[in-house]
Amino acid sequence: MQDLKVTIIQADLHWEDIGANLAMFEEKIWQISEPTDVIVLPEMFTTGFSMKAPKLAEYMNMRTFKWMKQMADQTGALILGSFIANVHDRFYNRLLWMEPGGNYKTYDKRHLFRMAEEHQIYTPGESLLIGHWKGWRICPLICYDLRFPVWSRNRWNASLKKPAYDLLIYVANWPMVRGNAWETLLKARAIENLSYTVGVNRVGLDGNGVEYNGHSAFIGPRGDSFYSVESVEAIKTLELSAHALQAYRDKFPAFMDADDFTIEAEEFEERDYLPGLS
Repeated sequence: MQDLKVTIIQADLHWEDIGANLAMFEEKIWQISEPTDVIVLPEMFTTGFSMKAPKLAEYMNMRTFKWMKQMADQTGALILGSFIANVHDRFYNRLLWMEPGGNYKTYDKRHLFRMAEEHQIYTPGESLLIGHWKGWRICPLICYDLRFPVWSRNRWNASLKKPAYDLLIYVANWPMVRGNAWETLLKARAIENLSYTVGVNRVGLDGNGVEYNGHSAFIGPRGDSFYSVESVEAIKTLELSAHALQAYRDKFPAFMDADDFTIEAEEFEERDYLPGLS
């Protein structure tokens, strides 16, 4: 593992306007002032947190997919963000992991926010994603997933003699009214999983009158927030130290004493991904 540069983009979203959001994020991506390895966009970054999936959903080889591929190719960075996907007439809040060259992976939001009736519109995901990039093992999750620590559990990989992942990323549309929970739970996930944790939220007011204040953050494995930004649009690149992470894990290997359990047999096993459309 080498050090990893991660860029977060905290932005106000154009409500249910895919074209306007893609144009806006393209401009922001070109404002990144230094080389970076990973660019993280918010949850449903093309629409805002909308339940109008029949109107807004895209197939996997369409506009957002092609745009993310173009951005990854042009920046040389891994691009992460979720959008509304239509797969065989089912709707998913789908995170797309897009690498330069077009290799991609997907993660479908497991925990759907019933208080907004997301569970009535979207299909829940069934598998955790742990991807490999620049020597790092990265687990990306979506918003409400943050409240469920079992799903993000950083399990000991016996064959590799190390935890399953090194970086936990949450993309979100997390309302300001529950901002304290966002901040607290991001730190808790970092501490319990001995992992860097990055949370990327939006700002502004959505079409339902819900207000967001961002509070996107970089958090170390001790639970220390070494960058956060609130209430304004922001682009920030920080370098995560591989040496510091390993040194802390060597000094404080609490994961070796964790309780062993399974959820549903294979759900925590890694999947193999191949290029192509799914």
